[in-house]
Amino acid sequence: MTMILNEEQSMLKDSAKDFCTANAPISQLRQLRDEENAQGFDLGTWNSMVELGWAAIPWGEEHGGLAFGYKGLGVVTEESGRTLTASPLFASVWVGGTVINIGGSQQLKAEILPSIASGELKLALALEESHRHNPHNIATSASSSSDGFLLSGKKTFVLDGHIADKLIVVARTSGEQHARTGLTLFMVDRDAQGVSVTRTIMADSRNAANVSLENVSVAADAVLGAIDGGADILDPALDIARIGLAAEMLGGTLECFERTIAYLKERKQFGVAIGSFQALKHRAANMFCEIELSKSCVLEALTALDEGRDATEVAKLASLAKAKVGETYGLVSREGIQMHGGIGMTDEFEIGFFIKRAAVAEQTFGDVNYHRNRYGELEGY
Repeated sequence: MTMILNEEQSMLKDSAKDFCTANAPISQLRQLRDEENAQGFDLGTWNSMVELGWAAIPWGEEHGGLAFGYKGLGVVTEESGRTLTASPLFASVWVGGTVINIGGSQQLKAEILPSIASGELKLALALEESHRHNPHNIATSASSSSDGFLLSGKKTFVLDGHIADKLIVVARTSGEQHARTGLTLFMVDRDAQGVSVTRTIMADSRNAANVSLENVSVAADAVLGAIDGGADILDPALDIARIGLAAEMLGGTLECFERTIAYLKERKQFGVAIGSFQALKHRAANMFCEIELSKSCVLEALTALDEGRDATEVAKLASLAKAKVGETYGLVSREGIQMHGGIGMTDEFEIGFFIKRAAVAEQTFGDVNYHRNRYGELEGY
């Protein structure tokens, strides 16, 4: 498979761009924030995205999907990143749906994936337990009971946690707290007895929550995959999610850069456009080069998923894409603020929304330093 978009993928990208521009502009996110919207996303917009088939793109047709591949989902996600669209697409499809697709039984896939594709079901992954991403650092316990398991522990930074219908909880059934072995994944109803979900307000106005589990009783059939084998599902699922997040971040980076360039051409000092100043030209050229590198990283990672390359190569590309795009998004959003001058610091101007999203997205599922280190380890250093 060539590392370019085919005609159908390009048409999907154009369609997604038109939809997001018309139906989910940044002004919608601003309104959700200002109104302190209880859901944190616009339900009508999400329903329209579902009707367009976006939530069904990666799944096989036997599970209610479109079988259009991760590159197709990636271009849609990239365009949603341009307008900072708040929706369950990432948490439910890229993260939760991927976990089910990798680790679920055929019966569970047949039950869950069509419900995600139709927008009836929203999922959230309850993974993190500290302020830094460490997927194997799990203290939440799962002890055997007469008819299943009892889950106890606390989770933080659960994306879409307060709106999810079901939580995928990562708990420890054996081993030490930092060990990769001994993790098990459980499907838990969000409104189950003993589950407490508290929404948190993040800088980028997107959804996250803290989740507390106190002796939550789950049946034995709530286990995803094998007991103690949760990491074998979690690790590849996280890599796919990281690639999806990198695609969204790339969209935000491109939009921020294009808005900044347009402003450099428009704003005048001393009778000339400030974009004619050599120092600003150099900074803009540097951003352009970093963006081109980021594009290649994301497209290669999406291509690797659709080609079914081995897990180690996908893991390398996931960390490469997440680190590179995270670094570039941070650079471009900071430069965007600076090049807009004083007006860029005001809430009235939309450029500030990008730097907030860049900061939160970079921390999600591992920041630049985490993925640089992980990439080095995967390469044997």
